[in-house]
Amino acid sequence: MREYRERLYVPLSWWLLAAPSVLVIGVTVYAGLPWPWPGIILGGLAGGCAALLISLGQGRVEVGQGVVRAGGEALPLTAISEAVPLDEPQTIRLRGPRADPAAYLYSRPFLKRAVYLSVDPAAGVPYWLIGTRHPAELAAAVERCRVPDGHEPVA
Repeated sequence: MREYRERLYVPLSWWLLAAPSVLVIGVTVYAGLPWPWPGIILGGLAGGCAALLISLGQGRVEVGQGVVRAGGEALPLTAISEAVPLDEPQTIRLRGPRADPAAYLYSRPFLKRAVYLSVDPAAGVPYWLIGTRHPAELAAAVERCRVPDGHEPVA
C-alpha cells in the first residue's frame, strides 16, 4: 500500500510559454526558405519541445512498502532518521551553495520546495533532497511509515 504518491507534472505555464517560443524560433530559422521547410522546422521544434516537457513531467515520488522512491532510486525507510519539509530559501541553499556532492538530489526546475531526508551514514549518502509540491505531506508520510530503531511502525 502506498502512503504517498506524487507525479511531478510540468506546470501549465511552461506549456503555454512553449507555443510562442516554438513559433518565434521557427519563424527565425525558416525565414526565406521554400514551402516544405517551414512545416518541417516548426513540426520538429514543436515535437522536440513537447518531448522535453513530457520527459520532465515523468517524475514520481512515492512512499510505501518500506521505501521512499524518487526517480529511479529507492531508499529504505529504516535508513531515514529524520524528514524535514523545507521552504523555498532552504531548498535553494541545499540545492546550490550548501549542497553536498555525495547527496542524492531529485528535483525539477519548477519545484520550489523540497523535503530533506537525513540518512544513516551506512546508506552511503549523507542525505536525500526530494523536490515536491507538498513538502509537509511528504515529510508526514515518511515519518508515519518510518520504523524507528527496529520497533514496529507507528500507526
